[in-house]
Amino acid sequence: MGPRGQDDEQDAQQVSVSGEPRPAPTAPAPVTSAPDEHGGAGDGATVGQETDGDERVAAVRRVGSVRRLWRGGAQLVAAASLLAVALTGGAIALGADRGQASAPVAAGAVDPGVLSGGNLDASITALQTHLRAQPKDHGGWATLGLAYVEQARTKGDPSRYPQAEQALRRSLSLAPDNDQALAGRAALAAARHDFHGALSFADAALRRNPYSERALSSRIDALVELGRYADAAKAARTADARKPGVPVFTRYAYVQELRGDVRTARRVLEQALSAAVSPGDTAYVATQLGQLAWNQGDYKAALSFCARALAADDGYLPALEGRARARAAGGDRAGAVRDMEAVVARSPLPGPLVELGELYEARGAAGDRARAQRQYALVDAWIALARANGVNADLDTALAAADHGDKRAALRAARAEWARRHTVHTADALAWALHVNGRDAEALPYARRATATGYRSAAFRYHRGVIELATGHRTAGRTWLASALELNPGFSPLGAARARKALEGTE
Repeated sequence: MGPRGQDDEQDAQQVSVSGEPRPAPTAPAPVTSAPDEHGGAGDGATVGQETDGDERVAAVRRVGSVRRLWRGGAQLVAAASLLAVALTGGAIALGADRGQASAPVAAGAVDPGVLSGGNLDASITALQTHLRAQPKDHGGWATLGLAYVEQARTKGDPSRYPQAEQALRRSLSLAPDNDQALAGRAALAAARHDFHGALSFADAALRRNPYSERALSSRIDALVELGRYADAAKAARTADARKPGVPVFTRYAYVQELRGDVRTARRVLEQALSAAVSPGDTAYVATQLGQLAWNQGDYKAALSFCARALAADDGYLPALEGRARARAAGGDRAGAVRDMEAVVARSPLPGPLVELGELYEARGAAGDRARAQRQYALVDAWIALARANGVNADLDTALAAADHGDKRAALRAARAEWARRHTVHTADALAWALHVNGRDAEALPYARRATATGYRSAAFRYHRGVIELATGHRTAGRTWLASALELNPGFSPLGAARARKALEGTE
């Protein structure tokens, strides 16, 4: 999440997670304007439009082949069209019709505070206009670069990453070592899953400005994603001392959750929600609380928090996705399908695509198997698009392909990701990829490592239970399968049923 851009009085009232009031420097106010017909994605002041390199051409062809499979499904064809448009660098107007920039509701799934208080597309258009008139404004270029990072993330449009990189390079060419651009490079590297690079850029930005909220936040993110959890906890405490507020609170909470301290994570998120001022902040934090509740199997609380998020921003896709998962787990499969279809129609990212495919499979109506396969095919198209734009998509590949694609490709991707970083998520992905390839003896140490920090994930417990059984550890297998279902009995549309079946088979 980015700087919230509140005024001096609001910043002075921020309270750290330790409960002590600490003033912090204010962030510059964003540039906003009414959206134009391009939704802020026109060429204008952007730098270095994309070229048709071999990888990008291959990705376009991949998307085209997927579209040919879908002539019977208008909604899914629209999702494929979104990917194809993103590759060409054309105008993407999603979210641009949500009202003028003065409207308080954030556009799409915008990370609150990046360009706080307005429409992201409109803000990008305003920045482009400004930079035509003031091309030597290094701060403007840095802000534009960060805005492109957010546009890529919120709309599933990785083609914005090259534009973000060029804008940030332009800023640094005008003002070498300016902390805004360095922090933007950190955010871009993290978005591309280059977490070593993200850490390096964040550290460089913090040497210039120890109070950079974006750099402090990106540093925590990088350490978490590198599996350096003790260092991440220390970084979160440092960030809390320097710049307490919603971005730091939410990261602090996640570090605690990864260590199994759900109570502290919930307390900090509730504190963040009480400190939220903008609708974007409210939507973001409420969604995080909903996800935390869902992880613990509390679907009623999850739905309540998602409702609060959607009341703040009715177009906030993570909240809609969270509501879909909670509805599915609670037995409202029809509502879950509707919600997840709405999510993938606007942002066809691997997680929601796989979830929707599994919802179709679990429903089992006429044509649902084919519908599910179309979702999984689109995951492959997104991965091709992401890689063509410099995103490391190995974890996405491993997670999706292990259950719904090329199992050997899943293992290659999981090994490659483990070579780069040792997190609980990569350990789990590698364990499961080894399992589906019949290599359970190799998988077991990784499954155990994935559950070693205390992180309360029913999926991790399910995977470990299956692998323990496969390696002859009957008691441990039963314990972990039962634990997964006790924690979150609806953790997956297909996985939960398989966990029950595996558990019953040991009786």
